[in-house]
Amino acid sequence: MSRVAKKVLTLPKGVELNVADGVVTVKGSKGALSLRLDPKVELKSEDGRWNVEARAGTQPGMAILGTTRALLGNMVQGVSEGFERKLELRGVGYRAQSQGKTLNLTLGFSHPVAYPVPEGITIETPSQTEVVVKGIDKQQVGQVAAEIRAFRPPEPYKGKGVRYSDERVVIKEAKKK
Repeated sequence: MSRVAKKVLTLPKGVELNVADGVVTVKGSKGALSLRLDPKVELKSEDGRWNVEARAGTQPGMAILGTTRALLGNMVQGVSEGFERKLELRGVGYRAQSQGKTLNLTLGFSHPVAYPVPEGITIETPSQTEVVVKGIDKQQVGQVAAEIRAFRPPEPYKGKGVRYSDERVVIKEAKKK
């Protein structure tokens, strides 16, 4: 059994977890998320603590225990605290501006890039070269940040482009004559 699956899922104050017809719903102060459980896995409660267990201890059920526990843990953290991903824009003239449900990016192209913000995600621009993606679904926050980065990934010679704030770009040396 995986080490992640052995961890007990405890709920912080203000978070509810309901299981009905194989669907787990987690509600908190920031919103609600739901997940359809695999039929080989079941969720058991003991004094407000939740355990993920395989039905009948079969190998296919054991294989998905850690993944299910990690997804549930991310749901609980998302509805209580939320997730955020920070991006930096590096380059002369590279700018970002959030206007309602659209993120306008100037990335050195002949045209500005307008990115429509999906539901459940908020994008803030504390400065012209910073973008903060926030939301309750970890997967969706990461996907939106990756889509924004994909418009102009950092290039290896000058380091220009959109990068994660904790990303380290190794700069190559230019060709010598």
